[in-house]
Amino acid sequence: MRYVVIMAGGSGTRLWPLSRQGRPKQLLEIFDGHSLLRLAYERLDGVVPPENILVCTGRAYAEDVARQLPELLPGNILGEPEGRDSLNAVAWSAAVVADRDPDGVVAMVTADQVITPVDEFQASLWTAFEVAESVPNALVTLGVVPTSPHVGYGYLHRAEELDGFPGVHRVVEFKEKPTREVAEGYLASGEYWWNAGMFVWRAATLLDQLDQLLPETAAAVREIVAHPERLDELFLTLEKISVDYAVMEPASVGRTDGQVVSVGLHIDWKDVGGYLSLADLLSRDDAGNAVDGRTVTLDSSGCVLVNGLGPDHVIATIGITDSLVVATPSATLVARLADSERVKELVALVRTHVGAEFA
Repeated sequence: MRYVVIMAGGSGTRLWPLSRQGRPKQLLEIFDGHSLLRLAYERLDGVVPPENILVCTGRAYAEDVARQLPELLPGNILGEPEGRDSLNAVAWSAAVVADRDPDGVVAMVTADQVITPVDEFQASLWTAFEVAESVPNALVTLGVVPTSPHVGYGYLHRAEELDGFPGVHRVVEFKEKPTREVAEGYLASGEYWWNAGMFVWRAATLLDQLDQLLPETAAAVREIVAHPERLDELFLTLEKISVDYAVMEPASVGRTDGQVVSVGLHIDWKDVGGYLSLADLLSRDDAGNAVDGRTVTLDSSGCVLVNGLGPDHVIATIGITDSLVVATPSATLVARLADSERVKELVALVRTHVGAEFA
């Protein structure tokens, strides 16, 4: 049977103070009253039965997840006691699915993006399921067909097509975020896709790969499923590492018997990692300011203005350009838009100087 796990455990530090401890970016209801998590769930409509959708998130967010997704079965919310990078979310989820259904095939999808059109996303997901069902050792990764030489994404280097599956390619290399010149070369070659960080495989296959690469992790997640009362004890011992580093990259160069292949996503893919990407999803006023909430501007242009204080508050600006202003009940952020990617640095200072309750 087919399953989907929505990975929704990130903290979204680069969207502080909108996103913060206890209220990560995937739970912010700023997309016409919907959150990224809700959008991710709705993209799965018709792909698998609702009872086969799980969410892996931070334990602190579990109540909010249940509120936003009342359709979820209570047992389908997997609350991590601590974030231990993507591998452990993936490994624990695979162990849960394998315990319920030894032949289960699971898609790991993210809750960080806005994806359109949804039907194209679903078609690629169905193809990925078919590959994983037909090729037992397949590790399928979804690759976004690039539209620009983006330097903020990792890349997949594609090789020949997989026999019997037109448009599905073997992956020979994973590339980290490139320089502009290198990214332009990737785009010109036509051999690279953006790494979407979404995967499809048989749950048992993922665990088998871990048996070969990180047997301690494989044993620990199986033990957690067999003895849930040991979750806190065992989860905190797991090596903190991404699934790309731990499994996908080693398998792609032959260190295991896994076959790493990629299915292309012909979609508009916006990764909401920071305020620059969020700005692309907000409405614009006549002066080109990206705005959310009640705002008034005078001789101000090219700004990002986010009012998180509700209709009883207004953000008003005079004579500023290319600036970022974000107002929330406990913190206000003002920065040059060019420095918006440094918000993570600022959050560390806030935590040090005024306390974790503001971070």
